[in-house]
Amino acid sequence: MTKPLHDLHDVELAALAAAGGRREFGELVRRHGSAVRALLRRMGAQAAEADDVAQDAFLTAFQRSAEFRGEGTFAAWVKRIAARQYLKRKSRDARYVAEIESEEMAPAVDTPGLVDLDEALKSLSETERLCVSLCHGAGMSHPEIAAAMNLPLGTVKSHVKRGLDKLRARLTPEPAQYGRAAHVV
Repeated sequence: MTKPLHDLHDVELAALAAAGGRREFGELVRRHGSAVRALLRRMGAQAAEADDVAQDAFLTAFQRSAEFRGEGTFAAWVKRIAARQYLKRKSRDARYVAEIESEEMAPAVDTPGLVDLDEALKSLSETERLCVSLCHGAGMSHPEIAAAMNLPLGTVKSHVKRGLDKLRARLTPEPAQYGRAAHVV
């Protein structure tokens, strides 16, 4: 008797998919599809584009499922595929290349109260958002990001650090928000 699909580990599902198991691969898509689309949205893709790139990434992952060895998580593997495909798509867009060359810092938006991560990411420049998303969302190393974006390694490190510093400043609540009791002397 075989286990139900939901009881199988991602490595087992990928191995079965590599042998042509479409249902098993469908289970992997069900498990990880929303996380892949969320990463793409954080990288700057609109909803329809995120869906398209995610679909292409899963198709590529299905075709290359024999290459997945289980050394990392399946989610990280397919996120890397999706991130690279998104970057290729963006690099084909001449307007994007011009934007990176003449890029200015995105203005900070002053929002009272809590800000969610997606909103905070929108306050970063395009390159900072991509570098931070690839590093912390797709699990890519700085050298991998540098190669994928065709940027010097030091530049990638600077964008990641600057982006994280901006996110930290934006997502850290102000001490005054907690309110202090009046101290009477």
